[in-house]
Amino acid sequence: MRNSLDISKPPAQTRVVVAMSGGVDSSVVAAILKSEGYEVIGITLQLYDGGASARRAGACCAGQDIHDARRTAEILDIPHYVLDYEDKFREQVINPFAASYMAGETPIPCVACNQTVKFKDLLSTARDLGADVLATGHYIESRQDGAHRRLYRPVDLARDQSYFLYATTQEQVDFLRFPLGGLTKPETRAIAERHGLGVAAKPDSQDICFVANGRYTDVIQKLRPDAGEPGEIRHLDGRVLGRHDGVVGFTVGQRKGIGVAAGEPLYVVSIDAQRRVVTVGPRTALATGRLRLRAVNWLGAGTFDAAAAAQTELFVKVRSTRAPTPARLGLDDEGPFVELTHGEEGVSPGQACAFYAGDGAGCAVLGGGVIARAERAAEPGHTVDANRTALAS
Repeated sequence: MRNSLDISKPPAQTRVVVAMSGGVDSSVVAAILKSEGYEVIGITLQLYDGGASARRAGACCAGQDIHDARRTAEILDIPHYVLDYEDKFREQVINPFAASYMAGETPIPCVACNQTVKFKDLLSTARDLGADVLATGHYIESRQDGAHRRLYRPVDLARDQSYFLYATTQEQVDFLRFPLGGLTKPETRAIAERHGLGVAAKPDSQDICFVANGRYTDVIQKLRPDAGEPGEIRHLDGRVLGRHDGVVGFTVGQRKGIGVAAGEPLYVVSIDAQRRVVTVGPRTALATGRLRLRAVNWLGAGTFDAAAAAQTELFVKVRSTRAPTPARLGLDDEGPFVELTHGEEGVSPGQACAFYAGDGAGCAVLGGGVIARAERAAEPGHTVDANRTALAS
């Protein structure tokens, strides 16, 4: 007989490591599993020198959160450890984040953090501790499907975190558990209150956890002093409208803070980091119909190959806050791509494109990839690369 975590032994003989961030979600996961009789071990990761962000409302992973996680462990009477992962976090998340922005992309560090620090390094630590599973407070469902487990969108779509977990490998999915997938956020907070946890009303973390003042450019310029190299701001028609202090201050689709005026609303259309050219134009220039992908992670049945991809219709998300939209997955000599049925606006290289079998709660997560290039249809039979539109001098 299998327990609630799909392990073939009693809860008391099942060791679970819970990744405790200090927030209400992971705290409730520990509370639920402890109440069900599992042997629970809490681990909190020290990811960076919090400084000001440790005191900023909505920040995470820093001083106050470690205190909150430790206090929750005391209330639940479970062992709790704080592991120093600052070097790993800097190497695998912060440095690539800065490099991606320097390349004119708009990266999502939460994906990299889940892919490396949490689900690679912490998962390995959990195995070393003899754990049967690693449990987290993410809002996503995990179910057994034959020999493996599959990921599904949660009950509470307003809290859906599957977009940030598309890169989880099959081996990791098999070891992970997500007890909150069938709960809503209000239900989670109610459970925290019933267990007397002080974090029951704690605000959710916001923005990028290692950006102390909400200005990611400050972090990048501290790591990469050459990030402020100036360049030109050009219109799609070739006019030079002004200059900028570094491409890291821009992202495709940006409307405010461009620093130039031309008698019409302007948006960042593309960024040529090598030549330090930021190209702007009207909103219509942001229309995207096809996305070229790299580093695709496939979690669907079978293998990802040209024969299967050519006929694969699915749903995709290119932003965490939007609902999945119909698309077709393809693979050609250049690599994998997604054809968007209804198109998108302002899609930037570096962002994620997550794959789904449908658009509602309980739909399977099929994987995803990093957007390498967005292409927009200029006229029938002709495609314009929306990320290479900067005109030559």
